[in-house]
Amino acid sequence: MLLRLEVDGFKNLSGFDAQFGPFTCIAGENGVGKSNVFDAIEFLSLISDMSLMEAAGRVRSSQEDGVGEPEHLFTIGSDDPRMRLAAEMIVPPRVTDDFGVHVEPAITLLRYEVELGLKRSTGTSRGGQLVVEREELRHINRGDAHKHLRFRHDVKKFRNAIVVGERRGGPFISTEPENDRITVHQDGGSRGRPRRQLPTRAGTTVVSTINSADDPTVLAVRREIQSWRRLALEPSALRAADRFVDPDVMGSDGRHLAAALHRIATALGGGDPEDVYARVANRVAGLAGVDIRSLRVDVDETRQLYSLIVCDADGRELPARSLSEGTLRYLALCVLLEDPRMTGLITMEEPENGIHPANLQQVVDLVRELAVDATIEPGPDNPLRQVIVNTHSPAVVALMDGGDLLYARLVPDDRAGRRREALRLLGMQDSWRAVEGVPVATRADLLPYLATPPGAQISLFPVT
Repeated sequence: MLLRLEVDGFKNLSGFDAQFGPFTCIAGENGVGKSNVFDAIEFLSLISDMSLMEAAGRVRSSQEDGVGEPEHLFTIGSDDPRMRLAAEMIVPPRVTDDFGVHVEPAITLLRYEVELGLKRSTGTSRGGQLVVEREELRHINRGDAHKHLRFRHDVKKFRNAIVVGERRGGPFISTEPENDRITVHQDGGSRGRPRRQLPTRAGTTVVSTINSADDPTVLAVRREIQSWRRLALEPSALRAADRFVDPDVMGSDGRHLAAALHRIATALGGGDPEDVYARVANRVAGLAGVDIRSLRVDVDETRQLYSLIVCDADGRELPARSLSEGTLRYLALCVLLEDPRMTGLITMEEPENGIHPANLQQVVDLVRELAVDATIEPGPDNPLRQVIVNTHSPAVVALMDGGDLLYARLVPDDRAGRRREALRLLGMQDSWRAVEGVPVATRADLLPYLATPPGAQISLFPVT
Protein backbone atom coordinates (compact mmCIF):
# COMPACT_ATOMS: atom_id res chain seq x y z
CA MET A 1 0.00 0.00 0.00
CA LEU A 2 1.50 3.31 -1.12
CA LEU A 3 1.19 5.89 1.67
CA ARG A 4 3.38 8.67 0.33
CA LEU A 5 5.12 9.47 -2.94
CA GLU A 6 7.91 12.01 -3.34
CA VAL A 7 9.33 12.79 -6.78
CA ASP A 8 11.90 15.30 -7.94
CA GLY A 9 13.22 15.64 -11.48
CA PHE A 10 10.73 13.32 -13.22
CA LYS A 11 8.79 15.04 -16.04
CA ASN A 12 6.97 17.99 -14.41
CA LEU A 13 7.16 16.47 -10.92
CA SER A 14 9.63 18.75 -9.16
CA GLY A 15 9.51 18.89 -5.38
CA PHE A 16 6.41 16.70 -5.60
CA ASP A 17 5.01 15.21 -2.38
CA ALA A 18 1.61 13.53 -2.00
CA GLN A 19 -0.07 11.26 0.54
CA PHE A 20 -2.56 8.56 -0.41
CA GLY A 21 -5.29 6.68 1.40
CA PRO A 22 -7.10 3.49 0.42
CA PHE A 23 -8.97 5.46 -2.27
CA THR A 24 -7.79 8.71 -3.86
CA CYS A 25 -9.14 10.79 -6.72
CA ILE A 26 -6.74 13.24 -8.39
CA ALA A 27 -8.82 15.97 -10.04
CA GLY A 28 -7.81 18.85 -12.25
CA GLU A 29 -7.86 20.30 -15.72
CA ASN A 30 -6.41 18.53 -18.73
CA GLY A 31 -2.74 19.17 -19.41
CA VAL A 32 -1.53 19.84 -15.86
CA GLY A 33 0.28 16.48 -15.65
CA LYS A 34 -2.04 14.28 -13.59
CA SER A 35 -0.97 11.26 -15.65
CA ASN A 36 2.67 11.96 -14.79
CA VAL A 37 1.91 10.84 -11.23
CA PHE A 38 0.79 7.48 -12.61
CA ASP A 39 3.88 7.42 -14.83
CA ALA A 40 6.13 7.86 -11.80
CA ILE A 41 4.35 5.07 -9.92
CA GLU A 42 4.57 2.82 -12.98
CA PHE A 43 8.26 3.63 -13.44
CA LEU A 44 8.97 2.67 -9.82
CA SER A 45 7.15 -0.60 -10.40
CA LEU A 46 9.05 -1.30 -13.61
CA ILE A 47 12.52 -0.62 -12.18
CA SER A 48 11.78 -3.11 -9.41
CA ASP A 49 11.42 -5.80 -12.06
CA MET A 50 13.78 -5.01 -14.96
CA SER A 51 16.72 -2.89 -16.07
CA LEU A 52 16.42 0.89 -15.94
CA MET A 53 16.66 1.26 -19.71
CA GLU A 54 14.00 -1.36 -20.37
CA ALA A 55 11.75 0.32 -17.81
CA ALA A 56 12.30 3.73 -19.43
CA GLY A 57 11.20 2.31 -22.77
CA ARG A 58 7.88 1.19 -21.32
CA VAL A 59 6.81 4.41 -19.62
CA ARG A 60 4.14 6.40 -21.42
CA SER A 61 5.65 9.06 -23.63
CA SER A 62 4.24 11.28 -26.34
CA GLN A 63 5.53 11.14 -29.89
CA GLU A 64 7.07 14.57 -29.67
CA ASP A 65 8.98 13.57 -26.53
CA GLY A 66 10.55 10.59 -28.23
CA VAL A 67 9.29 7.18 -27.17
CA GLY A 68 11.74 5.24 -25.05
CA GLU A 69 14.40 7.97 -24.76
CA PRO A 70 15.49 7.99 -21.11
CA GLU A 71 16.41 11.68 -21.05
CA HIS A 72 12.77 12.58 -21.70
CA LEU A 73 11.83 11.16 -18.30
CA PHE A 74 13.79 13.93 -16.60
CA THR A 75 12.50 17.43 -15.90
CA ILE A 76 13.05 19.59 -18.97
CA GLY A 77 15.87 22.12 -18.75
CA SER A 78 18.20 20.30 -16.39
CA ASP A 79 21.89 20.47 -17.34
CA ASP A 80 22.67 17.55 -15.04
CA PRO A 81 19.68 15.17 -15.38
CA ARG A 82 18.85 13.53 -12.08
CA MET A 83 15.69 12.25 -10.50
CA ARG A 84 14.72 11.09 -7.04
CA LEU A 85 11.76 8.87 -6.27
CA ALA A 86 10.74 7.93 -2.74
CA ALA A 87 7.84 5.81 -1.57
CA GLU A 88 6.57 5.10 1.92
CA MET A 89 4.62 1.86 1.86
CA ILE A 90 3.15 -1.06 3.71
CA VAL A 91 4.37 -4.38 2.32
CA PRO A 92 2.66 -7.79 2.51
CA PRO A 93 3.25 -9.71 5.77
CA ARG A 94 4.09 -12.86 3.79
CA VAL A 95 5.60 -13.24 0.32
CA THR A 96 6.95 -16.01 -1.89
CA ASP A 97 10.37 -15.95 -3.52
CA ASP A 98 11.16 -17.11 -7.05
CA PHE A 99 11.83 -20.62 -5.78
CA GLY A 100 8.50 -21.08 -4.02
CA VAL A 101 9.75 -20.39 -0.49
CA HIS A 102 7.39 -18.41 1.77
CA VAL A 103 9.02 -15.74 3.93
CA GLU A 104 7.94 -12.96 6.28
CA PRO A 105 9.56 -9.50 6.31
CA ALA A 106 11.02 -8.25 9.59
CA ILE A 107 8.91 -5.09 9.35
CA THR A 108 6.10 -4.04 7.03
CA LEU A 109 6.17 -0.21 7.18
CA LEU A 110 9.10 1.02 5.09
CA ARG A 111 10.53 3.90 3.09
CA TYR A 112 12.27 3.19 -0.22
CA GLU A 113 14.26 5.85 -2.04
CA VAL A 114 16.24 5.77 -5.27
CA GLU A 115 18.18 8.44 -7.17
CA LEU A 116 18.92 8.02 -10.85
CA GLY A 117 21.26 9.87 -13.16
CA LEU A 118 21.96 9.92 -16.88
CA LYS A 119 25.37 8.71 -17.97
CA ARG A 120 26.04 10.45 -21.27
CA SER A 121 27.48 8.55 -24.19
CA THR A 122 31.08 9.53 -24.94
CA GLY A 123 31.35 12.55 -27.21
CA THR A 124 27.62 13.33 -27.25
CA SER A 125 25.42 15.82 -25.45
CA ARG A 126 22.25 13.77 -25.88
CA GLY A 127 21.24 10.20 -25.16
CA GLY A 128 22.91 7.97 -22.64
CA GLN A 129 22.23 5.32 -20.02
CA LEU A 130 20.20 5.52 -16.83
CA VAL A 131 22.25 4.61 -13.75
CA VAL A 132 21.56 4.28 -10.02
CA GLU A 133 23.29 7.01 -8.01
CA ARG A 134 21.80 6.13 -4.61
CA GLU A 135 19.41 3.54 -3.20
CA GLU A 136 18.09 3.23 0.32
CA LEU A 137 15.51 1.18 2.22
CA ARG A 138 14.70 2.20 5.78
CA HIS A 139 12.24 0.92 8.34
CA ILE A 140 9.50 2.89 10.07
CA ASN A 141 8.75 1.41 13.47
CA ARG A 142 5.24 0.47 14.49
CA GLY A 143 5.19 3.13 17.18
CA ASP A 144 5.44 5.82 14.51
CA ALA A 145 2.77 4.33 12.25
CA HIS A 146 0.14 6.90 13.26
CA LYS A 147 2.27 9.63 11.67
CA HIS A 148 2.17 7.84 8.31
CA LEU A 149 -1.34 6.36 8.21
CA ARG A 150 -3.21 9.62 8.63
CA PHE A 151 -6.40 8.64 6.81
CA ARG A 152 -9.40 7.46 8.81
CA HIS A 153 -8.94 3.84 9.90
CA ASP A 154 -9.50 1.45 12.78
CA VAL A 155 -6.30 1.08 14.77
CA LYS A 156 -6.97 -2.37 16.20
CA LYS A 157 -8.69 -3.99 13.24
CA PHE A 158 -6.76 -2.37 10.39
CA ARG A 159 -3.50 -0.72 11.37
CA ASN A 160 -2.38 -3.34 13.86
CA ALA A 161 -3.20 -6.06 11.33
CA ILE A 162 -0.99 -4.66 8.54
CA VAL A 163 1.78 -2.80 10.39
CA VAL A 164 4.08 -5.25 12.17
CA GLY A 165 7.67 -5.33 13.35
CA GLU A 166 10.21 -3.11 15.10
CA ARG A 167 13.88 -2.64 14.22
CA ARG A 168 16.73 -1.05 16.13
CA GLY A 169 19.41 -1.61 13.53
CA GLY A 170 20.29 0.42 10.45
CA PRO A 171 18.72 0.42 7.00
CA PHE A 172 18.05 -2.66 4.90
CA ILE A 173 19.74 -0.99 1.90
CA SER A 174 22.25 1.86 2.17
CA THR A 175 24.62 3.72 -0.17
CA GLU A 176 28.18 4.58 0.74
CA PRO A 177 29.35 7.41 -1.56
CA GLU A 178 32.96 7.16 -0.41
CA ASN A 179 33.40 3.70 -1.95
CA ASP A 180 30.64 3.82 -4.58
CA ARG A 181 28.87 0.84 -3.09
CA ILE A 182 25.27 0.00 -2.31
CA THR A 183 25.06 -2.37 0.65
CA VAL A 184 22.33 -4.89 1.43
CA HIS A 185 21.99 -5.48 5.18
CA GLN A 186 20.56 -8.52 6.88
CA ASP A 187 17.17 -8.82 8.57
CA GLY A 188 16.51 -9.78 12.15
CA GLY A 189 18.98 -10.19 14.98
CA SER A 190 21.98 -9.26 12.84
CA ARG A 191 20.95 -5.63 13.50
CA GLY A 192 21.53 -4.72 9.89
CA ARG A 193 25.02 -6.19 9.50
CA PRO A 194 26.17 -5.97 5.84
CA ARG A 195 25.46 -9.08 3.81
CA ARG A 196 26.67 -8.09 0.35
CA GLN A 197 27.59 -5.05 -1.72
CA LEU A 198 26.88 -3.92 -5.26
CA PRO A 199 28.39 -1.01 -7.22
CA THR A 200 26.63 2.30 -7.75
CA ARG A 201 26.07 3.63 -11.28
CA ALA A 202 24.69 0.24 -12.28
CA GLY A 203 21.90 -0.18 -14.81
CA THR A 204 19.55 -1.93 -12.37
CA THR A 205 18.27 -1.25 -8.87
CA VAL A 206 19.30 -3.50 -6.01
CA VAL A 207 15.63 -4.24 -5.29
CA SER A 208 15.20 -5.69 -8.79
CA THR A 209 17.98 -8.24 -8.12
CA ILE A 210 16.45 -9.70 -4.93
CA ASN A 211 14.57 -12.90 -5.72
CA SER A 212 15.26 -15.29 -2.83
CA ALA A 213 14.34 -15.78 0.83
CA ASP A 214 17.79 -14.59 1.95
CA ASP A 215 16.51 -10.98 2.10
CA PRO A 216 12.86 -11.28 3.15
CA THR A 217 12.17 -7.59 3.82
CA VAL A 218 13.75 -6.36 0.59
CA LEU A 219 11.91 -9.12 -1.26
CA ALA A 220 8.63 -7.99 0.30
CA VAL A 221 9.30 -4.44 -0.92
CA ARG A 222 9.94 -5.77 -4.40
CA ARG A 223 6.73 -7.83 -4.36
CA GLU A 224 4.73 -4.82 -3.15
CA ILE A 225 6.08 -2.47 -5.82
CA GLN A 226 5.64 -5.15 -8.49
CA SER A 227 1.95 -5.33 -7.56
CA TRP A 228 1.38 -1.68 -8.52
CA ARG A 229 -0.50 -1.83 -11.81
CA ARG A 230 -2.00 0.65 -14.20
CA LEU A 231 -5.47 -0.45 -15.28
CA ALA A 232 -6.20 0.55 -18.89
CA LEU A 233 -9.16 -1.57 -19.99
CA GLU A 234 -9.26 -2.09 -23.74
CA PRO A 235 -12.51 -3.18 -25.45
CA SER A 236 -10.73 -5.62 -27.79
CA ALA A 237 -9.08 -7.35 -24.82
CA LEU A 238 -12.32 -7.42 -22.82
CA ARG A 239 -14.19 -8.99 -25.73
CA ALA A 240 -11.69 -11.80 -26.34
CA ALA A 241 -12.44 -15.42 -25.38
CA ASP A 242 -9.89 -17.27 -23.24
CA ARG A 243 -8.27 -20.64 -23.79
CA PHE A 244 -8.15 -23.11 -20.94
CA VAL A 245 -4.36 -22.64 -20.79
CA ASP A 246 -4.53 -18.84 -20.51
CA PRO A 247 -3.94 -17.03 -17.20
CA ASP A 248 -7.00 -16.82 -14.96
CA VAL A 249 -6.22 -13.37 -13.56
CA MET A 250 -7.48 -10.33 -15.44
CA GLY A 251 -4.69 -8.40 -17.10
CA SER A 252 -4.19 -4.64 -16.87
CA ASP A 253 -5.86 -4.25 -20.27
CA GLY A 254 -8.82 -6.45 -19.28
CA ARG A 255 -7.64 -9.56 -21.08
CA HIS A 256 -8.66 -12.90 -19.53
CA LEU A 257 -11.89 -11.46 -18.13
CA ALA A 258 -13.83 -14.67 -18.86
CA ALA A 259 -11.17 -16.97 -17.38
CA ALA A 260 -10.87 -14.78 -14.27
CA LEU A 261 -14.63 -14.77 -13.68
CA HIS A 262 -14.79 -18.55 -14.15
CA ARG A 263 -12.04 -19.07 -11.59
CA ILE A 264 -13.61 -16.64 -9.11
CA ALA A 265 -17.10 -18.13 -9.47
CA THR A 266 -15.79 -21.68 -9.12
CA ALA A 267 -13.63 -20.90 -6.09
CA LEU A 268 -15.99 -18.59 -4.22
CA GLY A 269 -19.30 -20.07 -5.24
CA GLY A 270 -18.96 -23.12 -3.00
CA GLY A 271 -19.79 -25.43 -5.88
CA ASP A 272 -22.53 -23.09 -7.14
CA PRO A 273 -20.98 -20.33 -9.27
CA GLU A 274 -24.43 -18.84 -9.89
CA ASP A 275 -24.13 -16.77 -6.69
CA VAL A 276 -21.08 -14.94 -8.03
CA TYR A 277 -22.57 -14.58 -11.50
CA ALA A 278 -25.74 -13.12 -9.97
CA ARG A 279 -23.83 -10.53 -7.91
CA VAL A 280 -21.94 -9.31 -10.97
CA ALA A 281 -25.04 -9.30 -13.16
CA ASN A 282 -27.09 -7.39 -10.59
CA ARG A 283 -24.48 -4.67 -10.40
CA VAL A 284 -24.29 -4.27 -14.17
CA ALA A 285 -28.08 -4.37 -14.46
CA GLY A 286 -28.23 -1.40 -12.10
CA LEU A 287 -26.84 0.85 -14.84
CA ALA A 288 -29.43 2.96 -16.60
CA GLY A 289 -30.02 1.81 -20.15
CA VAL A 290 -28.37 -1.62 -19.72
CA ASP A 291 -30.56 -4.63 -20.44
CA ILE A 292 -29.00 -7.56 -18.59
CA ARG A 293 -30.89 -10.16 -16.55
CA SER A 294 -28.04 -12.62 -15.92
CA LEU A 295 -24.60 -13.66 -17.11
CA ARG A 296 -22.42 -16.74 -17.07
CA VAL A 297 -19.14 -18.10 -18.40
CA ASP A 298 -19.65 -20.61 -21.19
CA VAL A 299 -17.18 -23.51 -20.95
CA ASP A 300 -16.56 -24.99 -24.41
CA GLU A 301 -14.87 -28.33 -23.78
CA THR A 302 -14.48 -29.04 -27.50
CA ARG A 303 -12.63 -25.85 -28.37
CA GLN A 304 -11.31 -25.45 -24.80
CA LEU A 305 -12.51 -21.88 -24.55
CA TYR A 306 -14.11 -19.68 -21.88
CA SER A 307 -16.57 -17.11 -23.20
CA LEU A 308 -18.67 -14.56 -21.34
CA ILE A 309 -22.40 -14.77 -22.11
CA VAL A 310 -25.13 -12.32 -21.04
CA CYS A 311 -28.88 -12.86 -21.00
CA ASP A 312 -31.25 -9.94 -21.65
CA ALA A 313 -34.73 -9.34 -20.21
CA ASP A 314 -36.32 -11.33 -23.04
CA GLY A 315 -34.22 -14.39 -22.20
CA ARG A 316 -31.96 -14.11 -25.26
CA GLU A 317 -28.33 -15.13 -24.70
CA LEU A 318 -25.72 -12.92 -26.34
CA PRO A 319 -21.92 -12.84 -26.22
CA ALA A 320 -20.66 -10.17 -23.85
CA ARG A 321 -18.68 -8.67 -26.73
CA SER A 322 -21.99 -7.20 -27.93
CA LEU A 323 -22.07 -4.84 -24.92
CA SER A 324 -20.98 -1.23 -25.27
CA GLU A 325 -17.41 -0.29 -24.38
CA GLY A 326 -18.47 1.57 -21.24
CA THR A 327 -20.63 -1.32 -20.02
CA LEU A 328 -17.80 -3.79 -20.66
CA ARG A 329 -15.39 -1.69 -18.61
CA TYR A 330 -17.92 -1.46 -15.79
CA LEU A 331 -18.43 -5.23 -15.97
CA ALA A 332 -14.68 -5.77 -15.70
CA LEU A 333 -14.54 -3.62 -12.56
CA CYS A 334 -17.41 -5.63 -11.07
CA VAL A 335 -15.42 -8.83 -11.68
CA LEU A 336 -12.32 -7.21 -10.18
CA LEU A 337 -14.34 -6.38 -7.06
CA GLU A 338 -15.07 -10.10 -6.57
CA ASP A 339 -11.44 -11.20 -6.90
CA PRO A 340 -9.51 -11.60 -3.61
CA ARG A 341 -6.31 -12.25 -5.60
CA MET A 342 -6.26 -8.70 -6.95
CA THR A 343 -4.41 -6.84 -4.20
CA GLY A 344 -1.88 -4.02 -4.25
CA LEU A 345 -2.19 -0.63 -5.90
CA ILE A 346 -4.37 0.02 -8.96
CA THR A 347 -4.20 3.31 -10.85
CA MET A 348 -6.90 4.18 -13.33
CA GLU A 349 -7.35 7.05 -15.77
CA GLU A 350 -10.78 8.67 -16.05
CA PRO A 351 -12.99 5.70 -15.04
CA GLU A 352 -16.03 7.65 -16.21
CA ASN A 353 -15.04 7.33 -19.89
CA GLY A 354 -17.74 5.71 -21.99
CA ILE A 355 -20.29 5.84 -19.15
CA HIS A 356 -23.62 7.61 -19.56
CA PRO A 357 -23.85 10.67 -17.26
CA ALA A 358 -26.84 9.09 -15.51
CA ASN A 359 -24.55 6.27 -14.34
CA LEU A 360 -21.72 8.38 -12.89
CA GLN A 361 -22.81 7.78 -9.30
CA GLN A 362 -22.64 3.99 -9.80
CA VAL A 363 -19.16 4.29 -11.30
CA VAL A 364 -17.87 6.44 -8.44
CA ASP A 365 -19.39 4.08 -5.87
CA LEU A 366 -17.82 1.05 -7.59
CA VAL A 367 -14.27 2.39 -7.88
CA ARG A 368 -14.44 3.52 -4.25
CA GLU A 369 -15.69 0.09 -3.18
CA LEU A 370 -12.76 -1.56 -4.97
CA ALA A 371 -10.45 -0.12 -2.31
CA VAL A 372 -9.93 -1.79 1.04
CA ASP A 373 -12.24 -0.75 3.86
CA ALA A 374 -9.87 0.62 6.51
CA THR A 375 -12.48 0.39 9.27
CA ILE A 376 -12.40 -3.42 9.33
CA GLU A 377 -9.70 -6.10 9.18
CA PRO A 378 -8.26 -6.94 5.75
CA GLY A 379 -8.91 -10.46 4.50
CA PRO A 380 -10.42 -12.46 1.62
CA ASP A 381 -13.66 -10.47 1.86
CA ASN A 382 -11.75 -7.18 2.23
CA PRO A 383 -8.59 -7.48 0.11
CA LEU A 384 -5.77 -5.04 0.81
CA ARG A 385 -6.39 -3.22 -2.47
CA GLN A 386 -5.64 0.47 -3.01
CA VAL A 387 -7.14 2.57 -5.81
CA ILE A 388 -6.00 5.90 -7.24
CA VAL A 389 -7.97 7.44 -10.11
CA ASN A 390 -7.68 10.72 -11.95
CA THR A 391 -10.33 12.78 -13.66
CA HIS A 392 -10.98 16.16 -15.22
CA SER A 393 -14.75 15.69 -15.06
CA PRO A 394 -16.46 18.28 -12.82
CA ALA A 395 -19.40 15.90 -12.49
CA VAL A 396 -17.17 13.19 -11.01
CA VAL A 397 -15.44 15.67 -8.70
CA ALA A 398 -18.84 16.76 -7.40
CA LEU A 399 -19.57 13.18 -6.34
CA MET A 400 -16.33 12.72 -4.39
CA ASP A 401 -15.84 13.03 -0.65
CA GLY A 402 -13.40 15.77 0.28
CA GLY A 403 -11.17 13.34 2.17
CA ASP A 404 -10.62 11.36 -1.04
CA LEU A 405 -9.73 14.34 -3.25
CA LEU A 406 -6.40 15.75 -4.34
CA TYR A 407 -6.68 18.91 -6.43
CA ALA A 408 -4.06 19.16 -9.21
CA ARG A 409 -2.64 22.51 -10.24
CA LEU A 410 0.56 23.97 -11.67
CA VAL A 411 2.87 26.23 -9.70
CA PRO A 412 5.98 28.15 -10.81
CA ASP A 413 9.25 26.27 -10.48
CA ASP A 414 12.26 28.55 -10.91
CA ARG A 415 15.01 26.22 -9.79
CA ALA A 416 18.21 26.03 -11.85
CA GLY A 417 17.43 29.51 -13.20
CA ARG A 418 14.87 28.20 -15.67
CA ARG A 419 11.24 29.19 -15.43
CA ARG A 420 8.90 26.23 -15.68
CA GLU A 421 5.83 24.86 -13.98
CA ALA A 422 5.59 21.91 -11.62
CA LEU A 423 2.59 19.83 -10.56
CA ARG A 424 1.22 20.04 -7.05
CA LEU A 425 -1.55 17.92 -5.52
CA LEU A 426 -3.42 19.76 -2.78
CA GLY A 427 -5.53 18.05 -0.16
CA MET A 428 -8.79 19.65 0.87
CA GLN A 429 -9.00 22.02 3.79
CA ASP A 430 -10.30 20.29 6.95
CA SER A 431 -9.52 16.84 5.51
CA TRP A 432 -6.97 14.43 6.99
CA ARG A 433 -4.34 15.77 4.56
CA ALA A 434 -4.50 19.27 6.03
CA VAL A 435 -1.24 19.81 7.97
CA GLU A 436 0.06 23.09 9.32
CA GLY A 437 2.38 24.74 6.83
CA VAL A 438 1.26 22.61 3.87
CA PRO A 439 -0.85 24.32 1.16
CA VAL A 440 -4.40 23.02 0.79
CA ALA A 441 -7.32 23.58 -1.56
CA THR A 442 -10.54 25.12 -0.34
CA ARG A 443 -14.12 24.80 -1.45
CA ALA A 444 -13.75 28.18 -3.11
CA ASP A 445 -10.90 26.80 -5.25
CA LEU A 446 -13.25 24.16 -6.64
CA LEU A 447 -16.34 26.30 -7.17
CA PRO A 448 -15.33 27.42 -10.69
CA TYR A 449 -14.48 23.81 -11.52
CA LEU A 450 -17.68 22.13 -10.40
CA ALA A 451 -20.74 21.62 -12.59
CA THR A 452 -24.08 20.03 -11.94
CA PRO A 453 -24.20 16.33 -12.95
CA PRO A 454 -27.06 15.56 -15.31
CA GLY A 455 -30.20 14.64 -13.38
CA ALA A 456 -28.71 15.55 -10.00
CA GLN A 457 -28.76 18.60 -7.76
CA ILE A 458 -25.28 19.32 -6.48
CA SER A 459 -24.34 20.41 -3.02
CA LEU A 460 -20.68 20.79 -2.13
CA PHE A 461 -19.23 17.42 -1.18
CA PRO A 462 -18.78 16.61 2.50
CA VAL A 463 -15.25 17.03 3.79
CA THR A 464 -14.19 14.11 6.00
